[in-house]
Amino acid sequence: MFDLKAYGILALAILAEVAATSALRATEGFTRFLPTLVVIVGYGVAFYCLTIVVKTIPIGVAYAIWTGMGIVLVTVAAIILYGQKPDVAALVGMGLIVIGTIVLMLFSRMEVH
Repeated sequence: MFDLKAYGILALAILAEVAATSALRATEGFTRFLPTLVVIVGYGVAFYCLTIVVKTIPIGVAYAIWTGMGIVLVTVAAIILYGQKPDVAALVGMGLIVIGTIVLMLFSRMEVH
């Protein structure tokens, strides 16, 4: 069963984790306050949301979606914020991650116990 609320909270967890991970470089070894605060709050929100989500979505599915989408979105953030350029292998790998995530979301019948 597709639980829209749970997937919405999972999306929030993903966005919070992406914000936190994207801010890591800007902390300069946790010597800059604002980026450090973004990292701490972002990871806190991400993990809190994930604890709510795994009550409804199987942990393997939730974690696969969280990490898969996180990888892709952090890469996009790195391109925008830091000018990093993924090569063809990185793009192919991320494409496979997205395809795998879609397969999990659409076809997995795993249940929460």
